[in-house]
Amino acid sequence: MGAAVELEPVDTSIDRENDFTAAASESRLPSLDESEQAGGETSGGGQLVPVDPLSRYLAELRRFAVLSREEESEIARRYHKYRDPEDAYRLVTANLRLVVKIANEFARASRNLLDLIQEGNVGLMEAVKNFDPYRGIRFPSYAVWWVRAYIYRYLINNWRLVKIGTTQAQRKLFFNLRKESERLEAEGFTPQPRLLAQRMGVKESEVREMQERMAQSEVSLDAPAGPEDDTRLGDAIPDTEWNPEETAAREEWRNFAHDKVEQFTATLKDKELEIFRARLLAEEPPTLQEVGARFGISRERVRQIESRLKRRLREFLKNQASDIDQAQT
Repeated sequence: MGAAVELEPVDTSIDRENDFTAAASESRLPSLDESEQAGGETSGGGQLVPVDPLSRYLAELRRFAVLSREEESEIARRYHKYRDPEDAYRLVTANLRLVVKIANEFARASRNLLDLIQEGNVGLMEAVKNFDPYRGIRFPSYAVWWVRAYIYRYLINNWRLVKIGTTQAQRKLFFNLRKESERLEAEGFTPQPRLLAQRMGVKESEVREMQERMAQSEVSLDAPAGPEDDTRLGDAIPDTEWNPEETAAREEWRNFAHDKVEQFTATLKDKELEIFRARLLAEEPPTLQEVGARFGISRERVRQIESRLKRRLREFLKNQASDIDQAQT
């Protein structure tokens, strides 16, 4: 399983407008969605007979003949040259059984085997689009990697509400960790993080992080707080981002600082006033060189005036705050 992850294709995008994909989506292919929606069939007596969607789908696969090696090679070469959707359709339908076989390898990892089959079928179509029949390998051997790649991606994205593997390295570790742990236990070793890291060629911290992610449970914030309670769990979580007292204090300080800066600005004039507004009050202040060019002075002189204004503003605010404290006492 680990090798399949390493060879997962980089580009797993699906061109839904492609002629081949459109042909493959026609009713000639067995529909998983329709099979799942069918709750049963009507018998001769008018009663509904339960139907297993998976069995129904497998029965539909018998309609499609398996290609011989010669037929497969001829069709693959013809599709590679002419891109005829009919040839692609025959390659896909002839290998639908292969997808079912691969999906069964992951049956324990998913509640619905049909979901895995459907994802594998998409990977099979991608394999047809990218297959080069002149490289000396058979199409099924090539398609295996695409089918598994799409199933891997589906399992990663649907394992939890919160994804536990978001990078290529994490996805590889996710699939190989349990397998390596079972191998160590079979050899009589305790699968400790350090030993697992050595065997898998990764950092011990990465193994510990993935073990923690896989061990953690999850619950939806929309779930009810109790069996007879309509309150959602999310409603019971306090909002740590908003505190009325802190909000009021910050708002009062902003108003105080704004008023005092306005008062300090009224004490300035001419060059100092312009430099104060340009360098200290503007959202995008100009450079020292630009300000100096405006007044015909050096950038060092602008820096000195700016530093002096900062000191004066600091002293002004300190004196104003002292006056407020004395007034309150």
